[in-house]
Amino acid sequence: MTETMGAKTGGKAGKQGPRAQRGLSVQRVYTTEGVHPYDEVTWEQRDVVMTNWRDGTVNFEQRGVEFPEFWSVNATNIVTSKYFRGAVGSAQRESSLKQLIDRVVKTYVKAGIEHGYFAGADDAEIFEHELTWMLLHQVFSFNSPVWFNVGTTSRQQVSACFILAVDDTMESILNWYREEGLIFKGGSGAGLNLSRIRSSKELLSSGGTASGPVSFMRGADASAGTIKSGGATRRAAKMVVLDVDHPDIEEFIQTKASEEKKIRVLRDAGFDMDLSGADISSVQYQNANNSVRVSDEFMRAVESKSSFGLRGRMTGEVLDEVDATSLFRSMATAAWECADPGMQYDDTINDWHTCPESGRITASNPCSEYMHLDNSSCNLASLNLMKFLSDDGTFNAELFARTVELVITAMDISISFADFPTEAIGDTTRKFRQLGIGYANLGALLMATGHAYDSDGGRALAAGITSLMTGVSYRRSAELAGVVGPYEGYARNAEAHQRVMRKHAAANDQIRTMHTNDVNVRKLATAEWQRCIEVGTAQGWRNAQASVLAPTGTIGFMMDCDTTGIEPDFSLVKFKKLVGGGSMQIVNQTVPGALHSLGYQQEQVEAIVEYVAQHGHVVDAPGLRPEHYEVFDCAVGERSIAPMGHVRMMAAVQPFLSGAISKTVNMPESATVSDVEEIYFQGWKMGLKALAIYRDNCKVGQPLSTGKKDTQAAEPETVVEYRPVRKRLPKKRPSQTVSFTVGGAEGYLTAGSYPDDGLGEIFVKLGKQGSTLAGVMDAFSMSISVGLQYGIPLEFYVSKFSNLRFEPAGMTDDPDVRIATSVLDYLFRRLALDYLPYEKRSQLGIFTADERSSQVEADYGSPASGQDNMDLEELRSSVDSSSRRGLEQEEDREYEHGRQAQTTAELVELQLGKAADAPLCMTCGTKMRPAGSCYACEGCGSTSGCS
Repeated sequence: MTETMGAKTGGKAGKQGPRAQRGLSVQRVYTTEGVHPYDEVTWEQRDVVMTNWRDGTVNFEQRGVEFPEFWSVNATNIVTSKYFRGAVGSAQRESSLKQLIDRVVKTYVKAGIEHGYFAGADDAEIFEHELTWMLLHQVFSFNSPVWFNVGTTSRQQVSACFILAVDDTMESILNWYREEGLIFKGGSGAGLNLSRIRSSKELLSSGGTASGPVSFMRGADASAGTIKSGGATRRAAKMVVLDVDHPDIEEFIQTKASEEKKIRVLRDAGFDMDLSGADISSVQYQNANNSVRVSDEFMRAVESKSSFGLRGRMTGEVLDEVDATSLFRSMATAAWECADPGMQYDDTINDWHTCPESGRITASNPCSEYMHLDNSSCNLASLNLMKFLSDDGTFNAELFARTVELVITAMDISISFADFPTEAIGDTTRKFRQLGIGYANLGALLMATGHAYDSDGGRALAAGITSLMTGVSYRRSAELAGVVGPYEGYARNAEAHQRVMRKHAAANDQIRTMHTNDVNVRKLATAEWQRCIEVGTAQGWRNAQASVLAPTGTIGFMMDCDTTGIEPDFSLVKFKKLVGGGSMQIVNQTVPGALHSLGYQQEQVEAIVEYVAQHGHVVDAPGLRPEHYEVFDCAVGERSIAPMGHVRMMAAVQPFLSGAISKTVNMPESATVSDVEEIYFQGWKMGLKALAIYRDNCKVGQPLSTGKKDTQAAEPETVVEYRPVRKRLPKKRPSQTVSFTVGGAEGYLTAGSYPDDGLGEIFVKLGKQGSTLAGVMDAFSMSISVGLQYGIPLEFYVSKFSNLRFEPAGMTDDPDVRIATSVLDYLFRRLALDYLPYEKRSQLGIFTADERSSQVEADYGSPASGQDNMDLEELRSSVDSSSRRGLEQEEDREYEHGRQAQTTAELVELQLGKAADAPLCMTCGTKMRPAGSCYACEGCGSTSGCS
């Protein structure tokens, strides 16, 4: 593989290490010398108007923004509303993606030059162009704080993940509230372990009894509840951890389960306890994720059904002996009831710790992917795996590796100029330089390559890619150590860091390859780990941590990813926003790619995709072999992936991550407490660092009422009506031909129908063959025919093309349409008369001659005749006007009806006939969908956690 960067002498000396005597030589990967990345794409102007669908109010509006033509409307809306800086309407407001990317990239490059990362000016320029190209083409994205803050007048905070520390003093506890509040105010989240706080079974020095950590959780929860919706950029999130040997562990386990029971009582008493209800704020502990930190000792006690000691915080003495099996059962029962607590496996976490001499890892960030020292932070970036899928269906491992080099270098540079919410966090981060590179679109990649998510082949490819990513990251980190010095804490932890690198390399050797893709990826990963250990042993490493798997909520939408983080596809159908407003249901583009990968022909693919559009799944799809069903298994719906399938995928990639994985294992409502126990137990056996479950409908607080759910389930047809799936006509189909004359121009209209009724195509012959008019009408006919076959209603075309005025126009030879304002006016009135029911036509003001006569007779008391000298055009106009008002009201009703499904999550609810336990977005009111252990809004990009 050609190196993207190499070290050579002559660069400016860095500021962080005695060996910082060289700079990086950067080679081009994506860009072309002499051509700026912006000049390679076509740009267009767009208007961004985002509304709250619940009340129609405008949440955000900015017109005339500039984006590449290949960026989706959704990505445009999210980036414009979330990441553009400056007051809307002011001259300082960013209005182009170029400005956003330049603001960030130029800041990174400037810091890289100042801190001696590059060998020369040419290398810095190439680095700038490469980063620009990758961001422009959605190859990767930094986490949200980078886009919020870098290059602005704000503090240059680049981290999304924080871990705090609290000791057993009132001063420390109050400082915890303060620090957590400051982090929440900036829209970020934090986690911490409360196990240093003495239990309610221990005495204070004054002689009284301590209140215990759970009591202090109440104050922190209230603070988070007040601040969470007032963040500058997004909602706050928090994680609270307690060790399993803490004497108050049982009280901790029951905190949220007990509150869930309270919610049920209050709901039954008539209080509004929905997720956004007016009375939900009276319930405690709802603003944090809770996790129990279990040890190997405890899990072995569970396995052997023996007792386990709970130890005092001050003396370490055993204060109480409990049955380990019963305690474990209570954890599973509470999780079954309300999804909390999750599990963190302490000994596994610390066995992979690169810096044990500097302190144990005791906690995680709110989404559980970042785990390192107390008072530290981690900035994230994620790569879009689908960008590395070649046309022949292979994963381009070499290109992926070269991209990782560039991204991890940029991430390390950011620490050189970053600001932090507290000095303690800033000090630890600068000393250990924790990074969190990861990826998105794994689920889409596996499906596109014909791998089932829950399969040996899928896990082998995922493991190889993850190993390659982390191996390249640490190898680049070792090379950076030779340029600008290793992290400050490395010398003290050198032996442990090297041991962990060898553990990663050994795990890489254990990957069982199943396919050419897997073999190529693992082969390159093996070489990278060898180089990593060789260079790192000699020079050290620049970063104590390199990789995590974050939820990639907002940035996943920014990169137009079908799937987030390590997640499988959420569903096979989704909503796509359209230019000019509105949205339509589409089948994920990964589906046809997967079918081609599996060897299906184009006609078979079209038939299967049409079936998926109608049913939302592939079971019994025409021509699809049953052995291929598993490739299309998703997180929800028909043939949803089994809970243990999620656990097995996590276990496959965990050995190749510095941190952990943000993911919740979804379980069906029918799951038992024993099922939860098995998931938690197997998570430990399989070597996971953290695990959380969510049982469907385990929470009372629902985003939609039962009545709304029933309405949705009863009326799914409006969603189906606008699907962009082509329904082709059969080889033989009924048709009729009408000859017509409009203003002296003669022509023929041939209309073909589906056997089960419904117009499917038209052919219009007008003008001499070979003339411009004939060619235009042929093209127009094809356009209308394709639109009809893709489900555009005929009445839509009729409303748009009737009453158009241009020559030829005038009298016709059709008794039902005596006067036409144009050929198109006649054609679509004729089609409406032949193919639309009376109710639709009456709204459009289109009637047969007999229907008009009956209407005139009813209005004027005498039959109409040719001698009445009645102004037919005036009559028609009056009917048109009143009928159009009726049509507009009908469209309003249809819009109100269609509002039931605004996102993919709501679309799946319509298919399943029940509401998902996901919150409504606090910004735009639409239903969010899972992203790792958090939630993300497809409407505006807001998230409930990291990235």
